[in-house]
Amino acid sequence: MPSDTIQWFPGHMAKTRRLMAECLPLVDIVLEILDARIPKSSSNPDIRKLTDGKPLLKILNKSTLADPRAIKAWKSHYESRGISCLSVDCISGEGLAGVPAAVRAILADKVERYQEKGMAGRRLRAMIVGIPNVGKSSLINRLSGGKKAKVENRPGVTMTKQWVPAFEGLDLLDMPGVLWPKFESHATGLALAVTGAIKDQILDLEEISCRLLETLAEHYPERLAERYKVTEEELSLPSYDLMEAIGAHRGFRLSGGVIDTERTAKTLLDEFRKGTLGCISLEWPPKGDDNA
Repeated sequence: MPSDTIQWFPGHMAKTRRLMAECLPLVDIVLEILDARIPKSSSNPDIRKLTDGKPLLKILNKSTLADPRAIKAWKSHYESRGISCLSVDCISGEGLAGVPAAVRAILADKVERYQEKGMAGRRLRAMIVGIPNVGKSSLINRLSGGKKAKVENRPGVTMTKQWVPAFEGLDLLDMPGVLWPKFESHATGLALAVTGAIKDQILDLEEISCRLLETLAEHYPERLAERYKVTEEELSLPSYDLMEAIGAHRGFRLSGGVIDTERTAKTLLDEFRKGTLGCISLEWPPKGDDNA
């Protein structure tokens, strides 16, 4: 899956750019929702340019699926660069109570100016941006106390902007979730595919699962051994052979005893995405200077 073969409807990206440009003057802050398992790959590399210098809060969603050590490292990475960051989970609600407070802390000077002008009750407005299936609508629904934004567990559901009133004097603007037309690297495309940000229907799931297995075998071998009963020797096999070993242990066979690698691949991806394999991160912050 070469990086230049994955295209994500450039027209949608152009539409989102126009919407953001139109709405930026209306908002006080931008909340960029990231997948806590892949903060770098789930962040639009043009976000600072697209948001025209507005105050930014990065929110690491799906934190209960990510490695706590990696989350801590990413927070330190962002904060060392003067970027505010929170980790939350929109399913369990973990960390969400801190979002309004973080927004007010970032906008403290503006809030103070409002108070001085006798506008203490003026509502703050936040633009919500992020890739498909990262949890933008779920975040909004949690913060608004009800199902106000359309949510489905598949990419590309929110197609137009939506204003939603939230708690503590905060209004949220939900923008369409869209990927950039061409990924910076092969690794970015793989990370997005593994986590479900790209529709499975356009992917080679066996290849994606093999790439996931390479990461798991290197960094989380104990999870594979525990879940799929693979041996230490099998863990050292090439990724496709390891996938076949997992299929054999699970009894996924076609007629004639051939391993059903398609079913095995789907199972691996599904169990990773649901957190069945435990808290796993596919990306850690760079050791050197970086623009992540």
